[in-house]
Amino acid sequence: MLGISLTSSRFFARRVGAVAFAALLAAVPAGLFVFAPPARAQFGPPPTTQVHDPSALKPPAGAKVAIIEFEDMQCPDCARANPILKDAADKYKIPWVRHDFPLPMHQWSFQAAVNARWFDDKGGKKTGDAYRDAIFANQPSFGEDPARMTAFTQQFAKEHGLALPFAVDPMGKLAAAVKEDYALGQRIGIEHTPTIWVATSHSKGAPFVEVVDRSKLYQLIDQALEDTKGVK
Repeated sequence: MLGISLTSSRFFARRVGAVAFAALLAAVPAGLFVFAPPARAQFGPPPTTQVHDPSALKPPAGAKVAIIEFEDMQCPDCARANPILKDAADKYKIPWVRHDFPLPMHQWSFQAAVNARWFDDKGGKKTGDAYRDAIFANQPSFGEDPARMTAFTQQFAKEHGLALPFAVDPMGKLAAAVKEDYALGQRIGIEHTPTIWVATSHSKGAPFVEVVDRSKLYQLIDQALEDTKGVK
């Protein structure tokens, strides 16, 4: 199940007031609030994540090294990290595995994640990732207004030859997939966004290393490639 803890819920209540917090709860997809560790958008150097379940921290089949990220599309630090990760994945020709971790205090991040999966389905993964990149690049212009994000999404769809329907997910399948990613992040132990790892397969070194200092991302990838050299 998905969720945010009662501790963080009380924090939100103090910050936004009882009435606004009630509205926030009503806007969050069903089942999102349960007992769980609090998560937050990252505004400074993150602590190292205490990994409880490392089973998902490995490259896709056939890859020796990959970047694995849990992101919130309304998180400012995720937006700052996005071009760095994109450039690294392109430079090293390694997979960049992007997981959704939309935080409940953000007004439109969950819907944006659902939209991205709609573009994955209708236009292919390349189009879905282009949408994610575009959302991050234009994130400041949306503020906290879901309508601005929706208008941008409609324009993006038009520019890519797609007709965005009024209901992009009438059966709730895309929302369920986003929630599955969130639940996966909770099992791992994620407490902030973005959370980023360089993961290896059959490595002579560490199977995964969290990227706490992004200025060292290339260094960590170089080490991961060295540790998997000659490994079949």
